[in-house]
Amino acid sequence: MSRFIQGDCEQVMSGFPSSAIDFILTDPPYLVGFTDRSGRSIANDKQGGWLLPVSREMFRVLKPDSLAISFYGWNRVDQFMQAWKAAGFRVVGHIVFTKSYASKSAFLGYQHESAYVLAKGHPPLPEKPLPDVMPWQYTGNRHHPTEKPVSVLRPLIESFTQPGAIVLDPFAGSGSTCVAAELAGRRWIGIELMEQYHVTGQRRLSELCNARVA
Repeated sequence: MSRFIQGDCEQVMSGFPSSAIDFILTDPPYLVGFTDRSGRSIANDKQGGWLLPVSREMFRVLKPDSLAISFYGWNRVDQFMQAWKAAGFRVVGHIVFTKSYASKSAFLGYQHESAYVLAKGHPPLPEKPLPDVMPWQYTGNRHHPTEKPVSVLRPLIESFTQPGAIVLDPFAGSGSTCVAAELAGRRWIGIELMEQYHVTGQRRLSELCNARVA
């Protein structure tokens, strides 16, 4: 069942049946035109025309009474929130991940990442709710310019899903959500548009799965 797909996530999800996914955990472009020091960039990171149609597909493929967690660009929160609510999601939580370093400094030193918890319907509460402020582990961005740490993603998956659940990441990058899902004993589907990151994600997942079989 687990798959890592290269393609446009709106088009790929349009081929999925409705109400098929147990949980979505994703890190979409922040709409800031990001480029790292080595020149690596992210597709569709300047214009947000994709936000609403992708959010609608996410809502459609998610099972009733289930959750999605999405990172977002804090200075574009109005665009993200408008799209999520128009798609049908309810906001039921907000998570702040505190960094020990500043990823950027301007008026302030930016030492956190944020994600919203979005509900379709009325999901059950977890037995042991996670705190809404959690520490962040630096990845070194070896695989992707905005790589999220598996150590942060795995507890989210384990808190909001049961073993064997299907976890979807429509903006999978180098596959960190899929790695976390595999380690947590969940099935996974990742979708990534850019070939270079898709190839990296395939390699990471292949190495992980082979190591677990050996």
